[in-house]
Amino acid sequence: MKRLWIAVPLALTVIASAQTVTTVEFWHTFGDAKRGDWIQAKADEFNKANPNVKVVPVYKGISDETLQATVLAARQGKAPALVQVDGTSSQLALDSGIFQPVSAVKTVDFSDFIQPVVSYYTIGGRVNSIPFNSSSPVLYFNKDLMTKAGLDPKNPPTTFSAVINACAKFDAAKLGVKCMALTPYSWLFEQWMSQQNAQLLNNNNGRQARATASNIDSAAGRKIFAFYKELNDKGYLTNTGKLADTVGTNAIFGQGKALMTINSTAGLGNLLDAAKQTGFQMGVGVMPIPNGTTRNGVVIGGASLWVAKGVTKGEAETALDFALYMTNTENMAAWHKLTGYYPVRTSSVNLLRKQGWFLSNPLQIVAFNQLLNTKPNIANAGALTGANIQMRALIEQNIQKVLSGQAVNDVAKTANEQVTAALVEYNKNFK
Repeated sequence: MKRLWIAVPLALTVIASAQTVTTVEFWHTFGDAKRGDWIQAKADEFNKANPNVKVVPVYKGISDETLQATVLAARQGKAPALVQVDGTSSQLALDSGIFQPVSAVKTVDFSDFIQPVVSYYTIGGRVNSIPFNSSSPVLYFNKDLMTKAGLDPKNPPTTFSAVINACAKFDAAKLGVKCMALTPYSWLFEQWMSQQNAQLLNNNNGRQARATASNIDSAAGRKIFAFYKELNDKGYLTNTGKLADTVGTNAIFGQGKALMTINSTAGLGNLLDAAKQTGFQMGVGVMPIPNGTTRNGVVIGGASLWVAKGVTKGEAETALDFALYMTNTENMAAWHKLTGYYPVRTSSVNLLRKQGWFLSNPLQIVAFNQLLNTKPNIANAGALTGANIQMRALIEQNIQKVLSGQAVNDVAKTANEQVTAALVEYNKNFK
């Protein structure tokens, strides 16, 4: 009897210990081994250092699919504790009502986060999520092809007219390769509006009040459509024919079938690998901007980490602790080296400099300077609307129209009307 009496409390102790382990799921959008394995490794490290918690990373598909799956799970009372949400869906995430601001979980010090990044994720004066993977566009170019065409790889084009002029000279060299691999891509359209210090949407880009109208049909917007059209009309442009197919244009450029492409800094590592495999030297330059424009700065791309509302306090705290661990100084420096995404912390940039990273990887310097020279304002904070997914699709469809021969002014007017209608329709949900 005595032995039985001792055994029962021991069993109860084991059960109690098992119950103290807090398990949280982290839904993310990185299905490739390089980034997905890195996230899993960080979770394993975090779990080992904190035996009372278990973070379980789960790949849930591309950004839209992940957010949709999260909304559905939340309605069923099964929301994951931590979710990676694309930056353009920040307002939609906030409007969904299924997330809580990280400041509601516990105090977060954002002073070490790079200011343009924090600015992008600030809504109504509050940072609701933890910045994670951040990027901006740069110009990638084939140094070998530039030299063959008589162009100077030390001076890549920095304006629209310089791109056109370089393409004219390249085309005349008849090397059997297109000049610019560029897809109809709303993110680039948004960047070029920012670089002109032009707001894409009214009401201070939707940050003072909900955006109710588009500014696409403006001098700034028409310059962007005209750039696409001129590249295409003169035979300098190549892409896969699919909208927003940056994977396709990266492949074209990486295979040496285009002189230049404009795409995210997040692709730098993969493009450099592709260039080495194909056998050419790659260069990186600042994003070319419309002529007569004072460079206003880039709009941050990428995603942040949101904590769900329908979870326990312990789960929310564990989720936030892991988000902060994954984005700490050392991890963000390592993430940048692996992927090309910006490290989101100033201390991470300083660490990389101390390690001599930029001396041995000079192609990274252009992207960093482009970000650090961005002084936050309304234009480069980016447009904020819950209708962003529809807006982006409409912009890309209308870029395709100018590539198929339609007049810039007509397309700009149509795009403006369609995006404004999408904003109005979305806003009906909040009357």
